This record gives sequence, C-alpha cells and structure tokens, in this order.
Amino acid sequence: MANIRSSKKDIRRTEKRTALNQAKKSRIRTLRKKVLTAVSAGDATAAQTAYNEFASAADKAAKVSTLHKNTASRLKSRVAAQIAKIGK
Repeated sequence: MANIRSSKKDIRRTEKRTALNQAKKSRIRTLRKKVLTAVSAGDATAAQTAYNEFASAADKAAKVSTLHKNTASRLKSRVAAQIAKIGK
C-alpha cells in the first residue's frame, strides 16, 4: 500500500477507471453477441438494429480510448460483413 497521499489517490482513480473500462468492454461484447445471434437466426432487421447499437457503443469506447480506434473499426467491420452475408 502506498504511503504518499497522491499515490493513494492514484490507486483510487485507477480502480474507478478500470471498473468503468471493464463495464464498457463487457457491454460491447454483449452487444456484439446480440448482433451475431440475430445474424445466425437470419433476421436482417434485428441484426441491423442491434448492429447500430453495437457500433455506437464501440465508437464511444474508442473515443475515450477504452478501445483502440482500429480495434473498434475491426470489430464493426467483421460484424458488418456477417450482416451482409444475410442479404445474399
């Protein structure tokens, strides 16, 4: 345990940030699964609706550096490709 007051505050701050980042990442994973479930069911409209929510969450996470911007882009691209396969 740190003895310096500013170090104690840094530890508290890190714990809060870690909890927020984990919650955001968990939400993104959940939304991604929701999209892929709709894709596997063959429901294009539900998949597109879920994708919009997923893309928004991924972009917001990338905006505040919870996810790297390229990671968010890659995830969105791969999910969009799955949705595009339904239309064929």
